[in-house]
Amino acid sequence: MKFQCTDAEWKILEVLWEKHPRTMPEITRLLEADTGWTRHTVITLLKRMAEKGTIVVDDSGPVKQYTPAVTRQEASAQQTHRLVGRVFGGKASLLVHHLVDTGELSADDVKALLSELQKK
Repeated sequence: MKFQCTDAEWKILEVLWEKHPRTMPEITRLLEADTGWTRHTVITLLKRMAEKGTIVVDDSGPVKQYTPAVTRQEASAQQTHRLVGRVFGGKASLLVHHLVDTGELSADDVKALLSELQKK
């Protein structure tokens, strides 16, 4: 499945990856303090996400239930691939260089990355 989502849709997916299924009121309540979204905003986002196929809607009960159609790992992999392709010309090493140069990677992060690379 090709996966694309906006930052807003990612916020909803985060809530659903944490626990699913969830209802629209649950999602709204969990995101309201951080985003200020009303139920209308969440409904609009959920409809869009259902149309894209990023969530599955179960409307067999009295209240619609929402479940992610993609795992966090699948979504992260696809988003990382898009980022590397679009921003770094398909070269993951340029992403790593950027993270090191900007201080985004701590010394412990670099050690962990080196350890992981040596395993491969």
